[in-house]
Amino acid sequence: MAFLGATISRVVRCHSLFPLPCGAGSRRYSSSSQSDHTAEKSVPYQNTLKQTEGGASGPTKPLPQSADVVVIGGGSLGCQTLYHLAKMGVSNAVLLERDRLTAGTTWHTAGLLWQLRPSDTEVELLAHTRNVISSELEMETGLNTGWIQNGGLFIASNKQRLDEYKRLMSLGKVYGIESFVLSPAETKDLYPLMNVDDLYGTLYVPKDGTMDPAGTCTTLSRAASARGATVIENCPVTGIQVKEDHLGVRRVKAVDTDFGTIETPCVVNCAGVWATKLGQMAGVNVPLIAMHHAYVVTERIEGIQNMPNVRDHDASVYLRLQGDALSVGGYEQNPVFWEEVSDKFAFSLFDLDWDVFMQHIEGAVNRVPALERTGIKSTVCGPESFTADHKPLMGEAPEVRGFFLGCGFNSAGMMLGGGCGRELAHWIIYGRPEKDMYGYDIRWVFVARFRSHESYAKNYSVVFPFDEPLASRNMRLDPFHKVLQDQGCVFQERHGWERPGWFSRQGAAPVLDYDYYGAYDVPQNINYKYNDLLGKEYTFSFPPHHDVIKEECLACRNAVAVFNMSYFGKFYLVGPDAKKAADWLFTADVNKAPGSTVYTCMLNKNGGAESDLTVSRLEPGLTRLPLAPEFNGDSYYLAVGGAVAQHNWSHIQTVLQDRGFRCSLIDQSEQMGMISIQGPKSRELLQEVLDADLSNEAFPFSTHRVVSAAGHQVRAMRLSFVGEMGWELHIPRDSCLPVYQAVMAAGAKHGVCNAGYRAIDSLSIEKGYRHWHADLRPNDTPLEAGLAFTCKMKSQIPFLGREALEAQKAEGLRKRIVCFTIEEKVPMFGLEAIFRNGIPVGHLRRSDFGFAIDKTIGYGYIRNPDGGVVSPEFVRSGEFTLERMGLTYKAKAHLKSPFDPENKRVKGFYSTP
Repeated sequence: MAFLGATISRVVRCHSLFPLPCGAGSRRYSSSSQSDHTAEKSVPYQNTLKQTEGGASGPTKPLPQSADVVVIGGGSLGCQTLYHLAKMGVSNAVLLERDRLTAGTTWHTAGLLWQLRPSDTEVELLAHTRNVISSELEMETGLNTGWIQNGGLFIASNKQRLDEYKRLMSLGKVYGIESFVLSPAETKDLYPLMNVDDLYGTLYVPKDGTMDPAGTCTTLSRAASARGATVIENCPVTGIQVKEDHLGVRRVKAVDTDFGTIETPCVVNCAGVWATKLGQMAGVNVPLIAMHHAYVVTERIEGIQNMPNVRDHDASVYLRLQGDALSVGGYEQNPVFWEEVSDKFAFSLFDLDWDVFMQHIEGAVNRVPALERTGIKSTVCGPESFTADHKPLMGEAPEVRGFFLGCGFNSAGMMLGGGCGRELAHWIIYGRPEKDMYGYDIRWVFVARFRSHESYAKNYSVVFPFDEPLASRNMRLDPFHKVLQDQGCVFQERHGWERPGWFSRQGAAPVLDYDYYGAYDVPQNINYKYNDLLGKEYTFSFPPHHDVIKEECLACRNAVAVFNMSYFGKFYLVGPDAKKAADWLFTADVNKAPGSTVYTCMLNKNGGAESDLTVSRLEPGLTRLPLAPEFNGDSYYLAVGGAVAQHNWSHIQTVLQDRGFRCSLIDQSEQMGMISIQGPKSRELLQEVLDADLSNEAFPFSTHRVVSAAGHQVRAMRLSFVGEMGWELHIPRDSCLPVYQAVMAAGAKHGVCNAGYRAIDSLSIEKGYRHWHADLRPNDTPLEAGLAFTCKMKSQIPFLGREALEAQKAEGLRKRIVCFTIEEKVPMFGLEAIFRNGIPVGHLRRSDFGFAIDKTIGYGYIRNPDGGVVSPEFVRSGEFTLERMGLTYKAKAHLKSPFDPENKRVKGFYSTP
């Protein structure tokens, strides 16, 4: 038997004998000798579904000839998806498992469930999982899933960590999740075996708990079977048949096995670590990485019974109650990648690499000193799948219609399984999930292998509002990148693009090659200015450069600023049915005179906003790509935020396919740059650069035209995303720098400055402009979001989602977006709780500081606690407060933007002093 304390000293003494890999590229891993450690490898569960030697060699049930849906993979996600499909009425659904249920990853998972996360959507998903596991299944089947409600305890060793927990506590109040911030002394009373000498405080969530993999999956499969679903084990899938329809669209046709073929229009890939191989069978890319993930199980610990599970994020370790023992695991900076994924690995475990795991033992012994003299009963080291952004991969694959993903759960498949299984079932049946699942949607995922390592290593890091990744950077650069970097631009990464965040006064701060945080013997970057600037952002207070962003914002409000927005998606919609497609896709009437530009939404059939964008109707002419395509009839130029461009592209393509429109999209995102010149002095500046009359009469708001800028053809659009008079210049790539240089030279006498997206965030929220996926999501309608003006409801033109909006308008709004301002100079970032007359009614989606009005501003959706209509009078008659990290602030509610509510500035009407 090995003792945890002895393990630490032994691994430290032997460290030079068992060095870490020579380089990250080689991916070589060494293991320390196992002679000093327990050789026992077994999970700490009383029951597993592993079959004995000589068990069944063929399918447990005959294969049907056809099925409405075939779920592949019998782990947590597969069983949850099948259960929810059956519960929603899909009785002809089949689950195929190559071995036994839970095989692969689920059987060895720690099974922890924490209810609070820094994401409102994930809080809702976790709540559904908890409800299914703790009560719904038992009521339905009479079987106990193995749920244990022993509570959860989050450890904070510094102020920033405790501030993060206080944010979670405030958000939890909106969802009715009970939690308490405890002092070190109170924590000691709750958990007597804990060392609290180095604690800043803790967050205690009494109704967190622990799930049992075998009990959960068995109960789910029985409940699904009772509703008509079929579970077939010992049946590996050997192929996915795909066919092309009359439009050339690839669709799922059938699933092949050695024991027969099942005809089906829908496959759900819940194969975990093996999901990539399954995707390849259908020509679908599944970008996940397999890694070793481990924990150890201790011998009995006196006094540990009934203690809550512990997450010590700063030590990157968790302690899971296991009866009268603990399971100890965590996330390290040097995880072992599983490069050659074996099809034979079902209920197997890897040997534990003690060199890698040692850091978790140190953290565990520090937190619970009794572990130092506690034996290690067994080790559990199994495969887990991880993704670039540490979020699952879900939804319909863009390559093949009818091929859905439910994989890449980053060790959270059990606790997210219930919520995600329900959403995936809804996605399959109705075409869209009920909740906002954009963050999980495979259609927007940007493949970045090295990012998977960083996401794993930072899994327990504090989630700060303005953090940026260091891995997989500089992948998509626009023509302005170098010149802006030289001027001190601090870049943000969005979908592979480097876009300006803000401009430092300390000179260039380039993003360097990824150093794996010094792991795998990769030399760590030193004197890394970009990383140092990020580190100063690690606060829930105003950052040190708050005044720099203020200067950028006020330059835009009072003079003129230039924003590089080149990362925007730039698409052309062309073809014989382009007008029909535009009428159906866009909520606004975009078929105005050529030269018009319209702000509009795109909806799903439930009326939820899949996008907001600008659509410009083009006039036939001699201009060629990238400024315009060759076309006959109608053509439209679509400009959409770069972070969501792929989502927009996929949504449009899906609609075109479903409706059979004869038209196509042309992507010119990489071929054009885009700068936006905004502010009261923008007209004076641009009049020196462009060969066009920029007066209100000659070039009104919401129009566009091709003009000459310093001798180069560009498309100029009079638009604003910051609430000022201004123009966007859409510029062919080779002309970008000459045009930019001409703009900056002409603007020098007007006080022109560069500005970034941190300024855009502040300026746009001050004006009340929406950000898609913050203020506007796929489960928010334009009516709820205050964007009814974008909908052609007074016309007779049908559009996708119109019927849902008409029904909602007739019934009245059950939620409504509201603007809030507070007088105190305190930062807010979103997720703060909203109270009306002392009762929680919602939370902020987005918040920032407005420098022109000198106030913190937040936008959030509120509901009537009685379930009734949220009318303007309901808003006006309430007294509102916002809760930030446990403290409440009196707030003023606004139904219109407090800044320029009459929209005079964007139209060029500025009052003289």
